[in-house]
Formats: sequence, C-alpha cells, structure tokens
Amino acid sequence: MAGGRPREFDVDEALDQAVRVFWRRGYEGAALSDLTEAMGINRPSLYAAFGNKESLFRKALQHYTDRKAVHVRDALDRPTARAAAERMLRGAVEVSTTPGCPAGCLSLQGGLAMGADAEATRERLADWRRDGEAGLRDRFARAQAEGDLPAGADAADLAKFVVLVAQGISVQAADGVDAERLHRMVDLALAAWPA
Repeated sequence: MAGGRPREFDVDEALDQAVRVFWRRGYEGAALSDLTEAMGINRPSLYAAFGNKESLFRKALQHYTDRKAVHVRDALDRPTARAAAERMLRGAVEVSTTPGCPAGCLSLQGGLAMGADAEATRERLADWRRDGEAGLRDRFARAQAEGDLPAGADAADLAKFVVLVAQGISVQAADGVDAERLHRMVDLALAAWPA
C-alpha cells in the first residue's frame, strides 16, 4: 500500500497526552515509554507522526501555547496595559491550577533542570518565555505612547515584573497553593500598577 497504513489515532488527543507527560515529568523525565503509553501509540507511530522526542516536544509546546496558554496571546489584545497585565496574571493562575492538569506551567515544569543533551530544548523554552515577555514589553510601550501609562514608567521593567509574578504563580501552584490565594496575590501585584 503506497504511503503506509493510515493513522489510527487522533493527533490532537495524542498531543494533549504528550503535553501532560512533559508537563508532569519534564522534558528529560519523560521517557519514550511514558509518552507512547499516555498517547496510546507505539514507537514507530510516534516517530512517523511526530519525529523524535525533541520534535514531539516542539509540537507539544506549540499545542500547549495554542490550547492552554492562550492568556499570553489574549493579554496583548486587552484595551489597557493594566488589563493586559491582569489577563496575563489571572491566566497564569487558571493554567497553573486547572483541575485534571498538572500544577504549574509546562514552560517551567518541563524544562528548568536539563542536561547538556537537552540544551536545544532548554533554550527553546527560554525563548518561549522571552517571547511572551517581549510581547508584553511592546504592548506596554504602545500603551505608554498612547498615554495609558505614565511617561516615567519603564515598559521593559513592567513586562519583567508581570512575567516574574506569573512565573512565581506557577511555582506556587506546583507547591500546592490554591487558585483563590493565587488570585489574591494577583490583586496585590496589580495594586502596585503605575497610576
């Protein structure tokens, strides 16, 4: 049969499961056997559909970005800089504490502790985090030019502040802090927003 047998699995569902494994175990902690079992496929099917583990992780990270971390993109469309910061932070709480999902954030849980063999994946995650911060910085610079932020505010520092709080939310959620308390921390962070 030309082209081989057709796929007998749902690619989106398989990626959902791969995301969960990487999120829970990290990139290096996710063995191929863990991934194939969770995804309900065998190794040849994994390689045929997704490539190697690094390629699967890239696709899983994109899937996570498109399905779970939508708040990062949504924040940039908010009408004010403060609303953008709030969407970013409330979204971090939502993603980090979603019932049925691992606690925390894939970009942190999945890749902070990696060996030399996983350097490309570690750097990919760092780039993903930097891209989110750069998007906020640009959004805040635009807000400043529109008069929505005081002239003396530093767009780069504000973006770093929001990202730092969002990452802290993820770490705290992974440690078991509940959504209600994390939302109170968002309230405290937003109280420091420039008038």
